[in-house]
Amino acid sequence: MLAAGQLGPWFAGTLLVLWLCACAYNVPPVRTKDRAYLDVLSESVNNPLRMVAGWFIVTSATLPPASLLLSYWMIGSYFMALKRFAEFRQINDPARAASYRRSFAVYTTDRLLVSVMFYAAASMLFFGAFIMRYRIELLLAFPAVALVMALYLRVALQPDSAAQNPERLYRDGPLMAAVIVAAVLMLVLLSVDLPQLHRLLTPTAPPQFNIPLRTP
Repeated sequence: MLAAGQLGPWFAGTLLVLWLCACAYNVPPVRTKDRAYLDVLSESVNNPLRMVAGWFIVTSATLPPASLLLSYWMIGSYFMALKRFAEFRQINDPARAASYRRSFAVYTTDRLLVSVMFYAAASMLFFGAFIMRYRIELLLAFPAVALVMALYLRVALQPDSAAQNPERLYRDGPLMAAVIVAAVLMLVLLSVDLPQLHRLLTPTAPPQFNIPLRTP
């Protein structure tokens, strides 16, 4: 923490929160690792925290956009929930599953899939909020991102799924190709301005549909 403090109090504070989250995930009596839904949310929250840490290495003058952080948290939860689903489905025995991972005592395949749908919808909702405010061009990357998510779901539904062991995912050609296409497309869209897209998406609703913001 002393070394982290050399990079600024915000960076050091973020690392402290990251450490506290790790303790909450692994250490009794909290040990969110054993609690259904919290196991996914508390592990995947490490993703936006790492993003915040990297952000504060570059600048501490502003905070990262909340919509981007929430989207990153939810997409991590989506992948983590599918990992849990693949594990639970592979064991195929609720009693054995609960002895392997205590949170499985509450989970069912239906509950896990419902949570996966929630995380997927939430991640895209927050991602959409981010790009509409900060980089409208990224809207064109939505199909590629959706394809990555769909292909990962396909992987998770397979017997002995690679989703249980992410180091095996690189062997899935279609998924890796989609990830590369999505990454390249997003990098291009971050550097290319498309005025026509801005004009196309200019609000056209009548004035009565515009809800004024209330000021205190």
